[in-house]
Amino acid sequence: MPIHHLNCGTMRPPLAPPMVAHVLLVERPEGLLLVDTGFGTDDLADPGRLGRPFRALVRPALDAAETARRQVERLGHRPEDVTDIAVTHLDLDHAGGLADFPNARVHVHATELAAARAPSLRERARYVAGQWAHGPRWAEHREGGDEWLGFPSATVLGDDVVMIPLPGHTRGHSGIAVRRDATDGGGWLLHAGDAFFSAGQLETPASCPRSLAAFQVVMAVDDRRRRANLERLRELATGHPDVTVVCAHDRSTYDALAG
Repeated sequence: MPIHHLNCGTMRPPLAPPMVAHVLLVERPEGLLLVDTGFGTDDLADPGRLGRPFRALVRPALDAAETARRQVERLGHRPEDVTDIAVTHLDLDHAGGLADFPNARVHVHATELAAARAPSLRERARYVAGQWAHGPRWAEHREGGDEWLGFPSATVLGDDVVMIPLPGHTRGHSGIAVRRDATDGGGWLLHAGDAFFSAGQLETPASCPRSLAAFQVVMAVDDRRRRANLERLRELATGHPDVTVVCAHDRSTYDALAG
C-alpha cells in the first residue's frame, strides 16, 4: 500500500515554529484512504467559521493548493476514489476536508464522535459542526479485545489499518496505524495525530518548544492521560524499529517523509 504524505494546512503561529497538517493518502486496492484531512475547500470559502481566536493563534495559510482534494487530483485520482477516511480526532484543523469527499466512510472513535456532537462548553471552540454538515457515512469504532503492539486497538480496514485509542488531547483522540508496503520499508506507520506536537518529544532526553508544550497542556481535556500516552509512544518509537511514529504538526518529520 503506497503511502503519500500531504501537507493539508500550513500554519504559522506567532510564538511557535511553522506547522503542517500532516495527512496520509494510502493507495489500497479497494480504494484510497485518507488519514485526517486538514482544512477543506469550505474552510477557504468561509474562513470565519474557524473562529477569530483560532485564526489569530495559528494563522492558517488556507491555500487551495494544500487541500486534500486538490492534492488527490494532482496525483491523478478523483475525489470519489477516496472510499475511506480515518480521523485521529475531529478538531477543526483535522476534519475540514471531510465534505470534499462526501461518499467516503469516515472512521472515528465512538467517544470522539459523541464529544463532537455534544461538546462541553470548553470543547465547543475546537469542533466546527459545519465540517460534517453534509452527513458523512460515519463508521464508529471502539477498542475491544484486539491489541496492536501492546496497545488496545480496533480494526478499521482488514489487518492493514488499525485505530489505536490515545485519549487526552480530546476525549476520543486516536492514532491510526497503517501497514507499509515493502517498497516503503515495510513495518508500520503510526499517525499519532495530536498526541504530541514535536518530534523531539519522542527522543531521549525529550525536547519541545515551550510554546508548544504549553499549548498541549491547555488544549488537553485530560492532560494526565495525554502524558501517559506520550510516554507509551516514546517507548514504542524506541523499542520497535519497524514502527515509524509521526504526529500531525511537526514540520521536520513531514519534510523528511514527503521529500
